[in-house]
Formats: sequence, structure tokens, C-alpha cells
Amino acid sequence: MMILNHHPFHLVSPSPWPLTSSLGAFLLTSGLVKWFHYYTLDLFFLGILSIILSMIQWWRDIVREGTFQGLHTSVVQIGLQWGMILFIVSEVLFFFSFFWAFFHSSLSPSIELGGVWPPVGIQPFNPFNIPLLNTAILLGSGATVTWAHHSLLCKEHTEAVNSLSITILLGVYFTSLQAFEYIEAPFSIADSVYGSTFFVATGFHGLHVLIGSTFLFVCLLRMMSAHFSPTHHFGFEAAAWYWHFVDVVWLFLYISIYWWGN
Repeated sequence: MMILNHHPFHLVSPSPWPLTSSLGAFLLTSGLVKWFHYYTLDLFFLGILSIILSMIQWWRDIVREGTFQGLHTSVVQIGLQWGMILFIVSEVLFFFSFFWAFFHSSLSPSIELGGVWPPVGIQPFNPFNIPLLNTAILLGSGATVTWAHHSLLCKEHTEAVNSLSITILLGVYFTSLQAFEYIEAPFSIADSVYGSTFFVATGFHGLHVLIGSTFLFVCLLRMMSAHFSPTHHFGFEAAAWYWHFVDVVWLFLYISIYWWGN
């Protein structure tokens, strides 16, 4: 017998995926320890595989609940929006610690650094080469993801798919250039506080670009399967918010670390 809800809230059904995700995370961290001590990657890759499978099946359930079962009502969507906003705020505070470390060292360089910034012996990147190109790429991707959102609202399905595809390609292009820059870097993460702050800050941003590109790719597959409508597309909206956050963080990274800190 089907029981009808007399409220707009979504009471989540029991799910095994939080448990399997936790086990996957445990295997992943244990695999890292095993890798560091015994130089074997079997447990690490088992953890990665467990997390990926849990993600796919968990997202499948959420897509089914929101798209086909109608459980993501307007009230539920407001809660999802606030959850995404709070998540992005936590990410802002996450990067704030990196900027704090950078400015703490650069504004008052210690005697161990030679009393100057960049430290003695460090040859920084030219901010008007690859970093400037990457800035243009991310700004362009921010424009194309906005184009995709506007097309979705205007029921222009083909334009939405094309513009979102361009956004993903720009994200992949950015990541490729970032990897090339790391390979050609004249300093390493072990080169004083400059190397550590540079690679940790830009590296975590690069990780966020990879996550955002994956987020947008999943949205592209859903868009091609007609999962979104002009009034019900929070999955894509959340991905666009996240991508704009990635854009803004890069602007701060470029201005402070690449240009001002040069």
C-alpha cells in the first residue's frame, strides 16, 4: 500500500552508500599509509574503486529521487541550495588559510628567507605567460557556464549542451596547462615556504578544477538525457555555483601569488 506524504519534506530512505563510502575512505587512508611505508598501491586503488562505485550508486539514487520520483519539492530545493551555499563558504575558509600562510611569509620574510620575497634562490613564474593564459581560460569558462544556464532557462537545449561542453573542455585545457607548468617549474614544494605555499594553494585549486569538471560532466550527461527543466535543475545550478567559486579563487591566486608575490 502506498503511503502519501502530507508534508513537502523529503525523508530519506535507508541507504547503504554512506557506509560503503566510509569503508572506501578508510581503505583509501590506510592505503596511503601502506604506500608510504611499503611502496605498494593495491589497498590505495581498492579504496579509490570503493569510493567511485559508492559515488556512482549514491548519485544514481539521488537523481532518481529528484528527477523521476518528484521528491525534491520546492522546500527541499531551498534546503539543498543552503547546503551548497554553506559548503562553498567552508571552501572559502579552507583557501583563506592558504592565503594567510602566503601573506604571513611574504609581507614579513624571515632571516632564513634572506629577508626578501621571493626567497633567495627562488625563480618565480612569469605571471604573463601560462598563468595569464589560464586566467583567460577560466574567465571564459565562467562565461560559457553562464551561457549554458541562460540557455537552459530559455529552453534552448542544443545551446545549453554545446556551451556546457565548451566549459568542460576549457576546464580540461586549464588542467593540462597547470600540469605542464608544474613539470617545468624551476622550484619544488620543498624549496622553502615559497614552494610549499605555492604548490599547496595552486594544487588544491587544481584539485577543485578536476572536481568541478567532473561535476559539470555529470550535469552534461544528465542534460543530454533531458533530466533538467527551466524550473527544476538544481544539480546543474550547484555545479555552476561551484565553478564560479573556482574562477574567483583563481583570480585571487593569480593576483596575489603569481603577480603581486613575484
